[in-house]
Amino acid sequence: MVKNDLIYELEKECLSGRSIPIDHMEVEKESLRRVPAFIKEKDYQQLMLIVDKNTKEAAGNKLMEYLKEAKIDVEVMVLPEDRHGHAIANEETMMQVFVHTSPSVDCFLAVGSGTIHDITRFVSSKMKVPFISIPTAASVDGFTSRGAPIILQGVKKTVQTSNPVAVFADLNVLKEAPRKMTAAGFGDMIGKVTSILDWNISYLIGGEPYNELAANITRQALEKCVEHIDELERNEEHGIEVLMEALIQSGLVMLVLDYSRPASGGEHHLSHYWEMDLLKKDEKQLLHGAKVGVATAIISDLYKMYLQEPALLALTDHPEWKERLLEFGTTIQEQVEQIPDSDEIKGWLQKAGGPVDPKEMGISEELVQASLNEAYHLRDRCTGLKLINVSTQTDIVYPI
Repeated sequence: MVKNDLIYELEKECLSGRSIPIDHMEVEKESLRRVPAFIKEKDYQQLMLIVDKNTKEAAGNKLMEYLKEAKIDVEVMVLPEDRHGHAIANEETMMQVFVHTSPSVDCFLAVGSGTIHDITRFVSSKMKVPFISIPTAASVDGFTSRGAPIILQGVKKTVQTSNPVAVFADLNVLKEAPRKMTAAGFGDMIGKVTSILDWNISYLIGGEPYNELAANITRQALEKCVEHIDELERNEEHGIEVLMEALIQSGLVMLVLDYSRPASGGEHHLSHYWEMDLLKKDEKQLLHGAKVGVATAIISDLYKMYLQEPALLALTDHPEWKERLLEFGTTIQEQVEQIPDSDEIKGWLQKAGGPVDPKEMGISEELVQASLNEAYHLRDRCTGLKLINVSTQTDIVYPI
C-alpha cells in the first residue's frame, strides 16, 4: 500500500486537513497502460516526455505508443549527456529543457530515475506546468518529494520545487531495470539508518524541527526493505514492489514536511561531497543510492567511535549546544548504540547487489577523509557529523 494509515495521520497532522497534493499513485503491473486515461481525465492537451537514451528504451517508447493510440499529442526531449554518457542536473541541461519546451506544453512526463526527475521538477516549478512521475527503476526516494538536488555553479544544492501530480510505477519496467539501479534504491533506504538519528540529534541539540510520526513512517519503510532483502537479492517482483513503495513513502514524508531531514543526514552529505569532486574532475558519476549506502556504513563507524559519550564533545564555540548535549547526551548515546554497525550494513548492501566500500566505486581514501572533515559545510544542519567536526581539534582520520 503506497499511502498507508500512518501517511494519512501525518497528512492530517501537518496539512491541516488538506490532502497530499498528488492525485494518483500506483505501483502495479502494466501501470504504463493507465497513463493515457489519467491524462484525458485531467484534460492535458500537449505533453512533453523527458527521457535519456536508456529510459526512452526502458519505458519511453512504450508509453509513446500508448499515448498515440489514445490520440494524445506528445513531444520528446532526450536529455544531453556528458562524455561519460550521463545526464547531469545542472544549469546547462535545465536551460536546454527550457529552450526545447513549446509554450503549448501543459504537462511534463518524467520518464526515468533520480536525475531526470530532478531536472523535470525544477523546470515544472519554474514554468508552472505540472508533471507526472514515471519511474524506470526503484533507485531513489525523491520521486514524490519537492526537493530537487541540482548542481549550481559546481555545488550540490537541494531546491524546493514541484511534486508530481501522479506516479505510475510499472512493476514490469522496474523488474527489468539493471540490478545496480535497484541496489541503489536499497542503498538510499539504508541511508535512513543514520539520517533518522541525525534528524533527532538536530532536534535535541540544534533545536531544529522534528516530527516523531514522520520518523516512525520512515523507520518502518526502512525496516520493511530490510525484511525483504532476500526477495530483492533474487530480483523478485514482490521485493521490488516493497522497495518502490518504501521509496515513495519516504518521498511523501519529505513532501508533507517540506524538508528532507528524515531521509538525508551526514551520509548524504558525504555522498554529495563525492559527487561534487567527481564533477570537478570530470570523472564518471556514480549512482546516488550506491554512494549513500556506502556512506551510511562509514557514518555508523564514525558515530559509534565519537558519539559513545557525546557529553564529552568539546563544543567551546557552541555553548548552547553543549548545554543541550549535557541534557540529552545519554539519549543520543542509546540511539547510537541501537543503529546497525558497518558490518551489518555492508552485508545488506552486498545482498542487494550494491557496493559496500568506497574502493569498489573508485573513491579514494583521501576523498573519503576530506569529506568526513568538510562535507558538513554543505548543509546548515546540526548533524552528528557537524558536532564531531566542530568539537575536534584534529582531522578525522579514515579508515576509522
